[in-house]
Amino acid sequence: MPSEHEEVQVRPGAEGDLTALTDLYNHYVRETAITFDTAPFTPEERLPWLLSHPVDGPYRLMVATGAGSRRILGHATSSPFRPEPAYATSVETTARVAPDAGRRGIGTLLHKALFEALAGEDPHRAYAGVAQPNDASARLHERFGFRHVGTYREVGRKFGRWWDVAWHEKPL
Repeated sequence: MPSEHEEVQVRPGAEGDLTALTDLYNHYVRETAITFDTAPFTPEERLPWLLSHPVDGPYRLMVATGAGSRRILGHATSSPFRPEPAYATSVETTARVAPDAGRRGIGTLLHKALFEALAGEDPHRAYAGVAQPNDASARLHERFGFRHVGTYREVGRKFGRWWDVAWHEKPL
């Protein structure tokens, strides 16, 4: 378990992070409705996702680690919002923090690094879909200038129940 006083470093994700990132993602697949994936992945299945986030350009992967450690405490991404070409200047952002690393400001550090990296890129807007309820995520997005623009009702079904997704938007 990470110490709450442990220094956190944020850097671009790399192929060497794949197994740890997959393990973190699979926690959310198995235990939460934060992602609507329903079956865990192998690292090989997640490799195309990782490779779709190069170290430059509008689609980024930032990871947080403990200082002097390779343990992944969280990650944030910007990804294509939709596949059609006219959406190319919009990105969807996502962040996940290790379950034992919450409430330490890691999500804030990841978002800050992600938006700093995007500052010199072409995207015009960022969007974030947040499965409800998730007040902590809503507060985090508000701190970064996102505003709630609507909610899709009962858009996903996982764990035998329906989930709403609130959408947030931020100018870049």
